[in-house]
Amino acid sequence: MNVKLSFTPISKTPVDLLAVVLDEETTLHDIDDKRIVEHVARAAAGFREKTLKREYFATLGEGASAGAVVVYWSPQLKSWNLWENVKTFTARTLRLARDYRMAKVGVVVNTRDSGPFVGKVVEGAVLGGYTFDRYRQEKDEFLAKDASLTIFVHKDHETDAEARKSRYLWVSDNVNRARDLINEPGAVVTPEVFASTATDIAREVDLESETLDPAALEARGYHGIARVGAGSDHPGRMVVLRMVPRKASKETLAIVGKGITFDTGGISLKPGDKMWEMKGDMAGAAATLFTMRALGRLRPQLKVVGILCCAENMPDAKAQRPGDIFLAKNGKSIQVDNTDAEGRLVLADGLARAGEEGATHVIDIATLTGAVLRALGPSVAGVMGNDPELIQRVIRSGANHGEAWWELPLVEEYKESLKTPFADVNNIAAGGLAGAITAGLFLREFIPEKTPWAHLDIAGPMFRDKDWKYYETGAIGFGVKTLVDLCERFRDPV
Repeated sequence: MNVKLSFTPISKTPVDLLAVVLDEETTLHDIDDKRIVEHVARAAAGFREKTLKREYFATLGEGASAGAVVVYWSPQLKSWNLWENVKTFTARTLRLARDYRMAKVGVVVNTRDSGPFVGKVVEGAVLGGYTFDRYRQEKDEFLAKDASLTIFVHKDHETDAEARKSRYLWVSDNVNRARDLINEPGAVVTPEVFASTATDIAREVDLESETLDPAALEARGYHGIARVGAGSDHPGRMVVLRMVPRKASKETLAIVGKGITFDTGGISLKPGDKMWEMKGDMAGAAATLFTMRALGRLRPQLKVVGILCCAENMPDAKAQRPGDIFLAKNGKSIQVDNTDAEGRLVLADGLARAGEEGATHVIDIATLTGAVLRALGPSVAGVMGNDPELIQRVIRSGANHGEAWWELPLVEEYKESLKTPFADVNNIAAGGLAGAITAGLFLREFIPEKTPWAHLDIAGPMFRDKDWKYYETGAIGFGVKTLVDLCERFRDPV
């Protein structure tokens, strides 16, 4: 879809469908066509009197600046703020245009106060126009090939609007790329495919890259990835990507992503119902990979290292067994009580590598536990760690872009449940309670000493089973927007 900006009055740039968003506190539109103004006023009265329960839609006919107008009322979407609602309404407008085959679409954010909404319209258009139809015989490519979007902007915001358009187009494209990777079947995206994709991206955006194959993993003592992938015909990989800023950075942020390309549970086999969703157990690594791609062009003044820990967890004669014990990179022994608690084993390798990379701050992101989904539901991700400031930075960056995070405590007494008489730490807590928290406590055992760390558990919002906000059913690329914003604002005061 072609997205362009217009700094002229609406009457000078006719469109087939014009979208207007109304809010009780913020005015986003300044329209010079009286016929459109009359319809907007009629819609506003209907919304306030509650005779309108959804959008207002009307065709205008000849002589108007728009063939049709659609008006939305932000207070109807009470769960989110105006920024998120503008994205949602933009996505709805494009789908309406697709259904009625209206090729030229316009969205109005042209008052002096509405400059920051330009990026939100762009994001709503790119993420809302996404569909994963690679394997469908019937495809509707109207939005991708035939439609165009004009964003009407105040003339004084030209420079700022162009910058916002560029930034949000690029970041949103990376969110969609992550969605593509997560939506692909597990037979398509294997650890070696993930690694080769990362290498290609490194070349594309000028990142340093290094890939460790199975022999290198064993030689370097990264036994977690090797053990988890032992039962698969597609052995594991670790990929390290480095974004070095143009000026030297005192801080190095390491982002460690869980990349289980398919998770059967191993010998501790999962139930068959909805096991197909476990193709998305690499969503943390996908978010890390496409955060790195975004940063490759944005180049914030922060050194960032992305570490992808990729394996396929399959049951096989060579697979690790419940009760097996191995030595982690940092010298601690781990008993594998449950082979379905495998994500934390590959992350232990990645966290060790973060220390070797000289990380001053560490974040891991993973679809780690069903417990966080049960606690927070499908719309909110969990965050915990050893550094309150870093945690608050994550929460703030997520709030900036519609990704919700909730801090969970690392309850010290729960550490007792990870004890075993046979090794330094068990990979799953006894009793099965507080699974998200005990997973965090397990990971803490492998954090480089005195390093600020935050653990991001995205098992809840990594996948939607029906359309939500501006996302269609499937993967939503959760975490990319948060991580990019975090890197861009890393030195801003909390």
